[in-house]
Amino acid sequence: MPTNHAPFRRVAIVAGTTVLVACGHKTAATPATAPAPAAPSVAARPAQITDEMVSQGQAIFNNGSCTKCHGPNGGGGKFGPNLAAGNWTHISGGYDEIVHLVTTGVPKAEVKDPARPYAMNPRGGMTPALTDDQVRAVAAYVWTISHHP
Repeated sequence: MPTNHAPFRRVAIVAGTTVLVACGHKTAATPATAPAPAAPSVAARPAQITDEMVSQGQAIFNNGSCTKCHGPNGGGGKFGPNLAAGNWTHISGGYDEIVHLVTTGVPKAEVKDPARPYAMNPRGGMTPALTDDQVRAVAAYVWTISHHP
């Protein structure tokens, strides 16, 4: 039975390029490869955030006044920044900070984005005002969309 002692075997041609796969044979000289880049660091989800909170917060965010400023799914809008991008202007993006910011709002005098010089009302300006549990749920959703890999 003939054997193939070549270190590589052709397995496919993709877009005109031959893809080679090692057959398990060792060769005397193996070219050095650079280490794979590290995956981006993603903060661990805070223990107090549950899947139920995220789902509830998503519903509140996307069906309430949040989308009027921050756009659907927090993707940015005319009056509010993109929350899904994970770039924070007034805080570092921690869950407790988001809870505080949603609770207290951002007065116009404290707004730092000249492209969007609009105040954020406390509790999102919702009528009736968001309860503490609803604020925590919205903050859980915002934390989740802003800390994705």
